[in-house]
Amino acid sequence: MAAGALLWPTLVPLSAQARLALATAINITARYRALSQRAAKVYGLLVLQVGPARSRDLLEGVRKQLRDGLRALDGQGWPPAVVRLLVEVQQAAGQLDALLAQAPTRDTWQVVGKQADHLLASADQATQALEQLAQAPSARLVNTAGRQRMLSQRLARHYGLAAAGLGSDAGRRQMRDDAAEFERALAQLDAAPISTPAIRAALELGRGQWMFFQAALKRAPDARGLDDVASTSERLLQVMDELTGLYEGALRDVLG
Repeated sequence: MAAGALLWPTLVPLSAQARLALATAINITARYRALSQRAAKVYGLLVLQVGPARSRDLLEGVRKQLRDGLRALDGQGWPPAVVRLLVEVQQAAGQLDALLAQAPTRDTWQVVGKQADHLLASADQATQALEQLAQAPSARLVNTAGRQRMLSQRLARHYGLAAAGLGSDAGRRQMRDDAAEFERALAQLDAAPISTPAIRAALELGRGQWMFFQAALKRAPDARGLDDVASTSERLLQVMDELTGLYEGALRDVLG
């Protein structure tokens, strides 16, 4: 979608019901960005036989979220253009879920990765459009904090690809870019005028977990490194999800 095409939401009046649901909607569609990369990461862990029982449990949880995560946005009186974007996200999520049901192999991992990136693009379009609909600075904070979840999972996914001998120059560039973006976003969130003691505590915890994750990413891509990256990426995801929820609450206060 061209950048200019995302300008349409500012021209569409929202129902009161839809306006109140915006904060949650931004968080949910942003979460699908992370789910896309987490799905590819965890599927890869199964290919590589890293903590198979734990990885199977994680994958089942991801698949359930892919199937059910958008239900909270049903019946909210969205403009037709928003409905179309949400349908695209749901369709892409359904296609990814179907691929995740296949026995994990190196070949199917590559196919899963392509569909994961398709879902990422669809979810990002929906998130950006919903942010514009909100017309509130705090909506950008929900989007930015939510994107940190995705970056953590994409970094872990590419680490796994490198461990499997499937890495590439493009993947290594992506990892460098994602790490730099994560750092910039932390600085932006630190400097944001909207803050509470809970948000500040979550940011501090997030920065600490980011340091642990960075240390894991610097390990050689071997069995120990894979296990460290898997566990630290999950913990960082959890902290960033909690932070995004705090920003969602701040946005609800503005919109309500």
